[in-house]
Amino acid sequence: MRAFWISLDRRWRRSDATMPPLRWQACLFITINAVLLSMLLFDAPIGASEPPASVKQLGEFLTGFGDSAWLICTSILLFFQGRAGYKLLKAARSKAQALYISWIGAYLFTTVVFSGLLANLLKRAIGRARPDHFHDYGIFSFTPFSGRAAFESFPSGHSTTVGAFFAAFALLFPRYRVAFIACAIWFGMTRVMVGAHYPSDVIAGLAFGGWFSLLTAIVYARCGLLFKLAPDGWPLAKRLFRTA
Repeated sequence: MRAFWISLDRRWRRSDATMPPLRWQACLFITINAVLLSMLLFDAPIGASEPPASVKQLGEFLTGFGDSAWLICTSILLFFQGRAGYKLLKAARSKAQALYISWIGAYLFTTVVFSGLLANLLKRAIGRARPDHFHDYGIFSFTPFSGRAAFESFPSGHSTTVGAFFAAFALLFPRYRVAFIACAIWFGMTRVMVGAHYPSDVIAGLAFGGWFSLLTAIVYARCGLLFKLAPDGWPLAKRLFRTA
């Protein structure tokens, strides 16, 4: 394990790339305004009403996708399967493919696990009441570190996981990024459909997860793994094999 971290440190030190101009101030400004507008315009009507039965059933059917447990297990499986293939396979091309798959697993694990942990810390620290308690507390009720799930609404943990997962795939396979963005919005909003979160909780979670995946991709690119840094510093997915 020590040799692994030493190798990553050497990779990081070899890179002389600078951080890309992410314009994070503008993006943060837009995200904050989107969250605030959602709170003012949509959260109260959502909290005061019950979604139609058909919408709630659809949400219950789809919302399990945002459960981080199966995503974590899948990423671990990809990592160890790739590592085993790298050790056992003989052909250089097959070994390279196996190694590539293992690093995809590592990247997904990093984004899903650590974005989820940070989101859970944030929601506990903020302590916003969930829509179930709208009639008792309203949309601006905050009880930090209450230790109760009923006061852990903002940001949505499921939406953070969904945002991190689909942002990671949008970076790995940019050709399909529009479809991945649409999937993130749909799966994120299932938390509103089932009455577990307000729209502003979902917007904040999706944005947080997406940004976490982007920053993680930059770190991986600095280490020469999965991504490379474009001249402007933006992470681009490496092509495993060049076409003729």
